[in-house]
Amino acid sequence: MLFLGPFYNWINTTSLSRVNHFPLVRLIVFSLDKTILYLLIFAALRCLWLLVTKRRTTFGRELKLGIFVGYLMLLFALTVFRDVYYPWQLHFHWNRPLSVINIRPLVETLKLQHAASHFDLWYQSLGNIAWFMPLGFGIPWVSKRRRRLAGTVIFGLLTSLSIETLQFLLISGVADIDDVIFNVIGAIFGYNLYRLFHHRK
Repeated sequence: MLFLGPFYNWINTTSLSRVNHFPLVRLIVFSLDKTILYLLIFAALRCLWLLVTKRRTTFGRELKLGIFVGYLMLLFALTVFRDVYYPWQLHFHWNRPLSVINIRPLVETLKLQHAASHFDLWYQSLGNIAWFMPLGFGIPWVSKRRRRLAGTVIFGLLTSLSIETLQFLLISGVADIDDVIFNVIGAIFGYNLYRLFHHRK
């Protein structure tokens, strides 16, 4: 870790390291560390592009764009690039059988009801919904051209399919149709929250 190493070491030495889901805590800190690095790179490239093109903008717009891009980076770091820090560490598995992809809606999720802990069930359903709510909120918040539900749903669907495809090719997660379903639902919820917020504003 380049930025949050001392923070992670502090967490690791406290009682938090003895919690049941500490690997999830480690994943979050590791993903935040990567997000900081690549967000700084994005900010530098964005500033360079604005200088070269002499495009007019505002601090508020750039701040919103940075927040949204940072969210997307964190999302992919948590779901796809879990153990990868730099692009040259990527290793794609092109010969994986398609049979490992779960294409049966909600079957695997419902099985989690009988697991020893219901944490996986809630994370599979509500977690996947919650992670995509900022996406549904952020698209119309950042872009003036994409403020319709259909555009948000399509963007959410494509983002979710990209995550599942990369998880399949990188073996960094389970490619599951349930994730896509819950992700799209989350994007719809986030869009409705934006509409509510925008209407009140």
